[in-house]
Amino acid sequence: MSLKKDNHKVAIVMGSQSDFSTMKYCKKILKLLKIKHETKIVSAHRTPDRMYKFAKSAKKNNISVIIAGAGGAAHLPGMIASLTRIPVIGVPIESKKLKGIDSLLSIAQMPKGIPV
Repeated sequence: MSLKKDNHKVAIVMGSQSDFSTMKYCKKILKLLKIKHETKIVSAHRTPDRMYKFAKSAKKNNISVIIAGAGGAAHLPGMIASLTRIPVIGVPIESKKLKGIDSLLSIAQMPKGIPV
């Protein structure tokens, strides 16, 4: 399957608008590679219903890969991965206090069966 030649796309999601300063690089690379993509703000904490609907409808909406960025506790990638079988790539966003180490550990230490 080639994301360049069909209706499939990559979804770039982030917990808040402030995360775009990191996630814009994902968008830039996908655009450079001419891969269809969409960008959404979906918070696991502030908009959990939107996150749930997004994850559950991702396959139906021709999303083949989800790149999810979040800072702090960084629950977004793991929560999305628990709701879909589509591959989820977690991107830790730098935080003010721990410089993103907290986000990285949260993403990397998912339970067995919920790969991020």
